[in-house]
Amino acid sequence: MRAVPGHLAATAVEITSRYPTGHGTPVHIGDPSVIGIGSLSTPDFGPPPATPPDSKPMFWACGVTPQLAISNTPYAITHYPGHMFVFDHTP
Repeated sequence: MRAVPGHLAATAVEITSRYPTGHGTPVHIGDPSVIGIGSLSTPDFGPPPATPPDSKPMFWACGVTPQLAISNTPYAITHYPGHMFVFDHTP
């Protein structure tokens, strides 16, 4: 989740939608409870985000969350929170 100034939310969508192989377009904008997040003050990973009153919470798909699902796998390549894993993807 990133808190984006309300007047820049549409710009954030426009810019990030250009990078579908990165995080791409936000999966949700607005009320976190709609996607099952009870409180922004207790995140699963990292410190609680700053959420200024004039901002909109914007949510992007993240590679950190699936780490819980693969934690019992013998081998996986992923990244550390806040440090994007970048690779050359040629279809």
